[in-house]
Amino acid sequence: MLTRLLSPLVHLFYPHCCELCGTDLPATGDLLCLRCWQALPVTGFHRYPDNPVANIFNGRVTVQQATATYYYTQSSGVQQLIHRFKYRQRPDIAVSLGKQTGYQLSESTWIHNIDYLVPVPLFPHKEKLRGYNQATQLANGIAQVISLPVYPKILSRLQFTATQTRKGRAARWQNVAAAFRVNGNQVNGSHVLLIDDVITTGATTEACCAALVHAGAKVSVCCVAFAWS
Repeated sequence: MLTRLLSPLVHLFYPHCCELCGTDLPATGDLLCLRCWQALPVTGFHRYPDNPVANIFNGRVTVQQATATYYYTQSSGVQQLIHRFKYRQRPDIAVSLGKQTGYQLSESTWIHNIDYLVPVPLFPHKEKLRGYNQATQLANGIAQVISLPVYPKILSRLQFTATQTRKGRAARWQNVAAAFRVNGNQVNGSHVLLIDDVITTGATTEACCAALVHAGAKVSVCCVAFAWS
């Protein structure tokens, strides 16, 4: 009772604002206002097996399904949100975007074939500095909607790799080719959904997929954003 009485007063002095436009929001934990949520550029790739994300892997590694939730564009706000959860200590944004991704995935038929979610790992030192792995936070948000377990320790990142931002596809692949290891034999015979934040050339994702496939898994891929390379 006291909490309900105090809540409007707390909200008056500490308003919760939309992350993109600054509009005051009800104290419900929403990330964005309805207008900004609706303005994010949804891809709809989860409905179409032959989509730009899936085509990245053609002839390179066997991927069952592949999708991304949003287009990664500077004008849409997606870039701002991703930058905040990667570099400004906002794991809550990753969880919220993960939930939106989960809602999309729940519309697909193939999601029922997935056994569990596997986040793309960070190098341990980098994760320690950041305080969390953003891909794990995304996976946690997805899991809240589609009720699948998250296994963040299935993959390990063995090497620290320099940022991929300014590298071409060949340089990105060389940068991560031997960077990942599957731990144990749990994935053998399983269908896993690999989770990451942004996919561009797909080099990091491809290296993870190759390690998982080599260990006997079927692999599908889901990223929160797709950036044209």
